[in-house]
Amino acid sequence: MQNIAVCVSGGGTNLQAIIDAVEDGTIQDTRIALVVSNKEDAYALERAKKAGIEAKYVSPKGFGDLDGFGRAMAEIFSEYKIDLVVLAGYLVIIPKSLVTAYAGRIINIHPSLIPAHCGKGYYGLKVHESVLAAGNKVTGATVHFVDEEADHGPILLQKAVEVKEGDTPEILQKRVMEEAEWKILPQAIHLIGQGRVTVADGIAHIREESSKERSVFS
Repeated sequence: MQNIAVCVSGGGTNLQAIIDAVEDGTIQDTRIALVVSNKEDAYALERAKKAGIEAKYVSPKGFGDLDGFGRAMAEIFSEYKIDLVVLAGYLVIIPKSLVTAYAGRIINIHPSLIPAHCGKGYYGLKVHESVLAAGNKVTGATVHFVDEEADHGPILLQKAVEVKEGDTPEILQKRVMEEAEWKILPQAIHLIGQGRVTVADGIAHIREESSKERSVFS
């Protein structure tokens, strides 16, 4: 059984997708042990409480520097025996101290097909505005392992989403969430919990499901 911590900054729609997937058995052998937000009024904290999940507000502003914040977060995760940290709409730069402490155990969901429309400054609606401005016909979402660079690290899963004529950033954001983010983030958590993911030479590999394993994503 893997314990996960979900880090959020806003409404927590990806968090809700994870909660639902754990409850209905789509994500197996996993427990959401903790939800952390850098914003005290984030609705994601309310979602966690309604689901009976421990929720904490921890802001980087309460620390002298980002590395101090990172060390504090690592201590919290250790206290809750966290195996995997899931960044689900978490608008905080992950400090080197935390990346080092949880190397290979932090994943992030980004609302584009990395390496397009990603990196510093690409978050929320800004990503979808960039996609539309570029005239892309396809976008999507990416789950990747976190390293010291923004929206970088080995890619675990990606799912494409069509860009339609007349899309606004808000419409496209909703489609990407519904058709990609809410599907591949739970899938990634499940795969890691089943021990089917390895990383070698900077590339994430997924072991094929054996005949004895029941796939809930096929």
